[in-house]
Amino acid sequence: MTLPAPDGGRAAPAPVKLWICANDDLAPAIAGVLATHWLDEHEQEIAGRFLFERDRRQYLVAHTLVRRALALEAGLAEAELVIFRSSRGRPFLQPPDGGLPRGGPQLDFNLSHAGGYNLLGVMRGQRIGVDVERLARDAHALDTIVETFAPEEQEWVARAAPGHARDRRVLRLWTLKEAYSKARGLGLGLPFDEFAFDLAEDRGVKGFRPPADDRSGRWRFVELEPVPDVLVAVAVQAADGQDPVLQLHHGFPWGRAAPRRIALPEPLGGPPLAGATAR
Repeated sequence: MTLPAPDGGRAAPAPVKLWICANDDLAPAIAGVLATHWLDEHEQEIAGRFLFERDRRQYLVAHTLVRRALALEAGLAEAELVIFRSSRGRPFLQPPDGGLPRGGPQLDFNLSHAGGYNLLGVMRGQRIGVDVERLARDAHALDTIVETFAPEEQEWVARAAPGHARDRRVLRLWTLKEAYSKARGLGLGLPFDEFAFDLAEDRGVKGFRPPADDRSGRWRFVELEPVPDVLVAVAVQAADGQDPVLQLHHGFPWGRAAPRRIALPEPLGGPPLAGATAR
């Protein structure tokens, strides 16, 4: 369906789509059957390596979620999707000869999973990165994470009361950093102390200092808590003159439940975009 044109007659950009899916949203037997028919040889091999059933289940739900959502977006059958990986391991959808049947030539996606939850972001024309984390994390692990942050971020974390408040600050920064580095396709290859976020007290990014190698990069950042104590961060590459919305879907993509629509914040990290509108 064609999106309505905004003022000036320019076609509205396609929405950024986000799925949050718990492992429990897909029965283990169904996940196994779907994986047998949908996953490629590389994915099947990885699934067979897991020693613990909970880890294998997380993998199967996550990767059948990817194939189901991309099939809906691209207009291809799940098993027909060709997913290749960069030298750093970031997956990309390879369009068939002649392009995708639905939605244009470029479809970017990113996957994250943690503690029984799977998060998938899909965007057309620009890069997207996502991360999901549960607040229940080991204190020592959080201390190690803080050591990777920029000095100003470490100071902001230190000002929080020990316990829940401090843990939340640490994981808010961590998810945002993960989402941004994954959107760049660099993962942990990008030192986390080379860029920094300035966060609002409760939720929202007030400022972003990009790394030196992203001089012209403009990004939109979203923080969500779709399930209590489950933190989500999204990094979306901003395009000149485009002002997309985010659609948040819950569960495995079977039904037609209406998503929650979320306005994306203004871009951060570089010179103002031509034609950008203020909110």
